Amino acid sequence: MNATPARLQPALQLIQRDDCPLCDQALAVLAAARAPEFDSVWIDGAESLEAAYGTRVPVLRDTVTGTELDWPFDADRVRAWLSRQPSGR
Repeated sequence: MNATPARLQPALQLIQRDDCPLCDQALAVLAAARAPEFDSVWIDGAESLEAAYGTRVPVLRDTVTGTELDWPFDADRVRAWLSRQPSGR
C-alpha cells in the first residue's frame, strides 16, 4: 500500500500586514527571484508579531535557521540570501 507523503511546510515565511503596498512589492520581487514556496504570515491583530515586526514588514524569514531578510530587497538580494541558507533552497 502506497502512503501519500505529508506535505512539507515551506521553510520560508513572508511576514506582512493587510493593505501594505511594500508587502505587495515584496511579493512581486519574490516572484521575480523565483523564490521557493513560502507561507504568508499576517501580523495584523497578533500583538506579539506586531510588536516584533510592526515597523519592519515585509520580512522574509527562514523558519529553519531563524534568519531574516528585511525590506528593502530586490530579486538579486533575495537569490543571494537564499543561496546562503543551509538547506540550499
